[in-house]
Amino acid sequence: MAEKKQKNEDRSAASYYNLKTDAVERLVNAKDAPEVSDKEIREYTAKRKFRLPMWLKIVLVKFWFAGAVCYFFLWGLGIYLHGLDLMLVLAIGLGLVTDLMVNRFLRNFETEKGENDKWMMVTVRKFWSVFLNVLYAAVLLYCVFQTYYTANVLMGVNPNVDSTQEEGMLGVEPILFGLLYLGFDILFIFVKRTLINIFRDAREKAAGSRK
Repeated sequence: MAEKKQKNEDRSAASYYNLKTDAVERLVNAKDAPEVSDKEIREYTAKRKFRLPMWLKIVLVKFWFAGAVCYFFLWGLGIYLHGLDLMLVLAIGLGLVTDLMVNRFLRNFETEKGENDKWMMVTVRKFWSVFLNVLYAAVLLYCVFQTYYTANVLMGVNPNVDSTQEEGMLGVEPILFGLLYLGFDILFIFVKRTLINIFRDAREKAAGSRK
């Protein structure tokens, strides 16, 4: 009876030892397994989750920030500033927001470095990129307000000639402003990318002809 009990204890110890060695082997094999990129992990874990397309995220971010700047700067400071002073402050605000917030959001959305550069006019990450974004915002702002002016002229509303028509003019508000600003932004970025592709193709053809 004692021998049988001793055999059972030996079997239990052997089984416990085998389990421990198996666990160690699994850990060693897991350590030697090939590395998996963050992109593959995100794709695997998010298969069953609803995800917005990247382009829609970018469009929403650009639209929302443009509308927010219109609300806080144009509406908020419109009581104190007028004319070119207000346009200058608005251009600075839009440029700063683009450089410090919008572009940073776009880079955080990236699964690979530089993936969303195609959605930015200024892709460099230097201190002077702020000034380029302010200049670019001023160009977009000019286009947006020219669109408002043209729309009012086509509707026959010109408060500069008749002040009584001011109530019937198309006013600036965040939603339409954001849409127009976004539209011109995408248009200019598309033109930039098209020109880059044209010059790149021309350079490659020139290099090929030399060979």
